[in-house]
Amino acid sequence: MKRRVILVTDGDINARRAVEMATARVGGRCISRSAGNPTPLSGEEIIELVKIAKYDPVIVMVDDKGNPNQGQGEQVIEEILKSEEIEVLGVIAVASNTEGVDGVAVDFSINSKGEKVENAVNKCGTETNSKVLYGDTVDVLNKYKVPVIVGIGDIGKMNGKDDSKIGAPILTKAIEEILRMNKQGDSNESI
Repeated sequence: MKRRVILVTDGDINARRAVEMATARVGGRCISRSAGNPTPLSGEEIIELVKIAKYDPVIVMVDDKGNPNQGQGEQVIEEILKSEEIEVLGVIAVASNTEGVDGVAVDFSINSKGEKVENAVNKCGTETNSKVLYGDTVDVLNKYKVPVIVGIGDIGKMNGKDDSKIGAPILTKAIEEILRMNKQGDSNESI
């Protein structure tokens, strides 16, 4: 049976704290060793850790450390998306100020107020006038069919609105939205 994974395109110390907090709040498992700037593990190593996680969903962090080209984080995304053993439920695409990137179209975003909005957001979590979110670890997503891409500002930050000390509410909402969409999909398939 495939393991169910949500990818988060950030892995710095603030992101790690926020991901650990949000994952605990939704009852998932976080691969904390995937955190780093850039991602310190290979896709193969992360897949092995996902396979031994106690239960799903498993949240994995991937980060290019601001590299506008395909860096370590995007290589890991590619390996995970190609894996026969992993079902990627969705990707939380994190906005950054990195220049020279193509960006990726989001299905929707969660803004810094915790609201679901139609367009992409910037690093501060403010809605933009475009569906395209710009981040350093998102361009590779344009090559693959991902069930849902949720845009979000700089996780664990957004002027304190997503701080892990208050439960990382913005990131938690993004994860909950992906899980809710997958539950709806599951129930539709069984009809």
